[in-house]
Formats: sequence, C-alpha cells, structure tokens
Amino acid sequence: MLRHLMALLTCILLTAPGLGHAQDTDAPAIDRSATGGAQTLEDILRRQEGQAIDDSFRSDAIGGDAISAPGLGPLGGASDPELWRALRYNKADVTVSTRSDVGKVLVQDGGMRWYEFRKGPLATYGGWLLLGTIGFLVVFYLLRGRIGIDGGKAGSTVTRFQFFERFSHWLLAGSFILLAVTGLLTLFGRMFIAPYLGKDLNATLLTASKFIHNNVAWAFILGLIFVFFLWVWHNIPNKLDLIWFKQAGGIIGNAHPPAKKFNAGQKIIFWSVIVLGGSIAVSGLSLLFPFQMPLFGHTFGILNDLGVPGWFDMAALPTELAPQEEMQLAQLWHAIVAFVLMAIIIAHIYIGSVGMEGAYDAMGSGQVDEAWAHQHHSIWLEEIKAKEGKASDQATPAE
Repeated sequence: MLRHLMALLTCILLTAPGLGHAQDTDAPAIDRSATGGAQTLEDILRRQEGQAIDDSFRSDAIGGDAISAPGLGPLGGASDPELWRALRYNKADVTVSTRSDVGKVLVQDGGMRWYEFRKGPLATYGGWLLLGTIGFLVVFYLLRGRIGIDGGKAGSTVTRFQFFERFSHWLLAGSFILLAVTGLLTLFGRMFIAPYLGKDLNATLLTASKFIHNNVAWAFILGLIFVFFLWVWHNIPNKLDLIWFKQAGGIIGNAHPPAKKFNAGQKIIFWSVIVLGGSIAVSGLSLLFPFQMPLFGHTFGILNDLGVPGWFDMAALPTELAPQEEMQLAQLWHAIVAFVLMAIIIAHIYIGSVGMEGAYDAMGSGQVDEAWAHQHHSIWLEEIKAKEGKASDQATPAE
C-alpha cells in the first residue's frame, strides 16, 4: 500500500517544471534550418520554462566519425559528440564489462532534474510549509489562547499512559526530531550555513548529520512498530469522531465532545504518523541500501495498467528507470513526505505543550488530572472508573 501511495503522489512530482521528461511528450516543431539542425535559442527558452521539447535532432544525430583536435594527435584529443549522445539516449552499441546495473549506466542526465528540484521547489515549498505552520499556530495562540481546564483542576489524578507506552512515544518522537533536524541541515546547509558561518562548519555539520540520520533511523522504525501495535485498536474511527469534528474538538459550542482513549484529532495524528512515517521508513531503507530496493519502476507499471496517469491528464509513467533514477526519486519522495509529517508534528507538539493545559502530563508522568480527563476523554475516564470500581469490589471480601 505504501509503495502505491508513494508512486501515486510521485505522478504529481514528475510533472513539476524542470523534473519531467520533456522529450517524452508531443511538442510543436521548431525551425532549425538556421542552425543546421542544431539547438536553437527557442529550444533553450522552452526548456527553461519547462515546456515540452522534441529533441530528436539530438537523439537521432549519432552518426559520423570523431574529429581529432588540432595538435593533439592520437593521445586522446578526438571529440565524438555523436557517441556521447548515443550513450545518453541508450542507442550506443557498447559492451560494459560489469554485472552491475549501476555500472552499465554511463550517462544519466536525470541527475540535473533531481538537483534542480531539490534546491528549488523542494527547499522553497518545504521551508514555507514549516514556517507557515509555525506562523499559523502563533496566530491561533494569540487569538484563542491556551485551552484551560474548565472549573480548574480536581486535585486527583488517573493513569493515562503506562511506562512502556510513554517510552515508545518518546522513542518515536525523539528519533523523529533528530531525523528532522539533521535532514534540514543536509538540505539547507549549503544555502544558509556555508555562506554565513563557513564551509568548514557546514561540512562538519553535514558529516555529523549523516552519521546521526543513518543510525537514528533504526530507533524511529522501532518506535513506529511499538506505537502501532500499542494503539492501533484505540484509533479505529467510530461515530464519536463525527461529533468531535462537528464541534471542532470543543472550539465550537460550550461543551467538549465525548471521546474514548483517543479523540478524532489524535486519530488523525496517529494515522498520519503511521502512514507517512511508514512511507518515510520504506524510502529511507531504500536510501540506506543503495540500488538494492527499487521502489518506483514496478509500481509505475501497475499505476499505468490501472490508468492512474490519465486521471491527471498525464502521459504514461516511465517504467524503465536507471538505478540512479530510482535513488533520486526515493530521495525526493523521502524529503517531501518528511516535510508534510514535520508540519503535522509541529502542530502536535503545540497542542501537547503550550496549547493545552494538562496535556503534557499524559506523556510526562503518565498521570493526568481527572478534571482534564473528564473534559477531553470523558468516556475513557468512565471506563477506567468502572474498571477500578469492579476491581475494588472483587478485592473486598464478602461478608
């Protein structure tokens, strides 16, 4: 399921300007008579604007002999652009003495599309997503203030989460924060650290970030598994969620909607972490073991068979991907999904800290005030009280 979701959203990624394969789509003819069939200024301008270009004038120009550069003789001065074009478009009749599919790729110009997308749309939109989320929460806090406990604290507490539940939560949360910080340093270091604090410092941070990112990833995966099995049954949607959404979690109306152990908002957080976090983990494993776990080519074929590209008025997705292209797509997908999950987690951190009185205690000490529990999870509190009462009755000897 994760692989299909990854490929579906990558449909949109592949259509981004500067990333798609322009030569795979129909394009209006360009008069190249003035250049003898070579590239024109119109070609260059269209490529810069992300428009489709028919580059058969390049891919078909693979004939002719190499011409030696004057004065260099037989020591390597021959220039054969036709050969390199043939290699680029996989039309060269060459034998590569390696069994590795990676080594058989001599020219892979898709790396520039990956590089331009990574430093352009990915960094720009991802950065603004995080800043926009923080800005929205600041404004919300100024307008709404902290959500307090109606009527004040009761003074008595109830156990909200056991030790292993809290351990699993903090294992997942702590590792994700480390992964997020090191990932952001890797993406933005060249843009914001190297120019102002120096390339040496940036290089040190990148080296440390790579080590931390690659090793803490295992803790994140382990925490993800723990959290899933601990709470999945409590996060199955039910009719109470509709009431919670109708009242916007208590923002609309005078009363907080009833909820069991997790309300609808928390269920959204849970499934976002499981689905998006699982997708990040899968693509991360592909990056940790380069060229061993191709994720996109086969799935693109399945999506083509289902007609998914047609839903977005797109051409068929490429299924014959070079190993390098698989890694480039995995890295971009890894970063895009991570940005989305980071924005969600920022909102989660806000609610669990300054946004709601008493919320941090649930994952801090594990004990929450009964007034808080009644306000936000009334049905769950009633169930806990009923179990405690039943246990007390069973412990009391019959007269």
